[in-house]
Amino acid sequence: MARVWDAIRAPGAKGEIAEAAPTQNVSVTMNPPGEKPENMCAVSPGDSLPDNITGFVPNSKARLLDRWLDVVVRFAGSEPVFLSLMSGLLIWAFLGIRFGHSVQWAVIISNVQAIVSYIFDSFLMRQQLNDYDRDIRAAAMLRSRIHSQKRMLREIVASNRDRLLTENELNQLSQTMGDAKLPTENWLGRVSTFLSAVLGHIVTVGLFWVCIFVWIGFGHSLGWSDQWQLYINSATSALMLLIFAFLANIQERHGAHIEKCLDILFEMDSAVESQFRTITGDITPNPVVTVPTPNVGRLQRAIFYYADVVGTLVGIAILITVMAAWLAVGPVMSFNSNWWLLIGTYAGLIGMNDGFVLDNVQSKLNSYVEEAFNQVYYDDMGLFEDIHTPEQAEKQAQKTTISQRLSARMSRICSHPATIVIGFLTIVGLLIGATAMKWTMTGQLLCNVPPSIIESFFMMVLITSHNMSDDKRRADLQAMYLHRLQLLCWVKELKILGAE
Repeated sequence: MARVWDAIRAPGAKGEIAEAAPTQNVSVTMNPPGEKPENMCAVSPGDSLPDNITGFVPNSKARLLDRWLDVVVRFAGSEPVFLSLMSGLLIWAFLGIRFGHSVQWAVIISNVQAIVSYIFDSFLMRQQLNDYDRDIRAAAMLRSRIHSQKRMLREIVASNRDRLLTENELNQLSQTMGDAKLPTENWLGRVSTFLSAVLGHIVTVGLFWVCIFVWIGFGHSLGWSDQWQLYINSATSALMLLIFAFLANIQERHGAHIEKCLDILFEMDSAVESQFRTITGDITPNPVVTVPTPNVGRLQRAIFYYADVVGTLVGIAILITVMAAWLAVGPVMSFNSNWWLLIGTYAGLIGMNDGFVLDNVQSKLNSYVEEAFNQVYYDDMGLFEDIHTPEQAEKQAQKTTISQRLSARMSRICSHPATIVIGFLTIVGLLIGATAMKWTMTGQLLCNVPPSIIESFFMMVLITSHNMSDDKRRADLQAMYLHRLQLLCWVKELKILGAE
């Protein structure tokens, strides 16, 4: 019974993550003793490093079903899926030239969007959970290697083999490091990142609400009719299809880029460790570093629980069960409009709630990752203090524009746990209202139009939050890369001095 209870309680628990960086073998080929390369600091992405240096190795999940699900999630964020959804959206739009006044034409996009959004909610949630796990593991392994480097560094300092770099050497080092950059995205990646910045910009979000108020302004002249409601329902449904397809693609693309940067960063970190071990002869394995469990309140724990259910195998199982049950009752209901209403209303309301949860979970997980990366930064600073060398890649507060500050504030408000509670109460109110209207066409639209508008807004905010966190992550990785490049220069100079 205890096992069953533990299994029920397991979702949503953000437990501690313990990792140790792979220990480097010291029997590697280095520069001949006393031979100083022309530019010993010029290490750029793609340069060959010692054979035993390992990059970042993604975590392989134990369960086969989990690995298969990750493959499906990656496929959902791929270009073929994105282009397929966009092609379907364009076909629907062109069919509107002929069938634009048909209720069925307006309803079909709403139902298709609700189903697609319901499915992609689970995929987006899993993307967030996977990225969190990857980044926390990376931070733990970086700190693991820093602990070993600090131990060996203090041994070197105690032996009086280190020396301060001259001002001229520091200037040369600074100039060399100025050109050291992590890899950039290809042209398609840069275009996608630009479009992501446009879709998530505060001005775009503002224009969205301008369009909503313009639509409301036409309500009186159109008699607040069902057709008037269908206009905005179709527009927001098409917008959400675009956003969901784009968000899955951009998160997958950015995740792959971050993983590539981590791989190069780990290669540089391994090179530093190898140099230290060659000088000291140290063979002590890198220690295990544990990132502690984050402190969360009961409400936030409940939100994480729901997010884990949606984004894990349990959520996928529920999704498949719901879709199978809906298809099974199709013949009984003669596949009529009520049958479509059943899945459209259910998926629409669930999707609205998932929009609130996605914003909250993304914000919280990013804050945990940022805290873990800050610890890496502080450990880096400790290393530079030990060698009495000023680090050249200072972590500076980035200047933010008014739009960025507004976007950050908007994201904080939308991701607050209280906002999820308000959203849930709104859903309950919509269900009560539709029931009071006996689920007439107007009652049905009541459970489709407001959720569609609200979810569209929250998904745009989700893009905004993703853009800000991605920019921050890239800046952090670049600073860490420069830290390790500077340290590699210092330890190579040490090795050459020891050979003279």
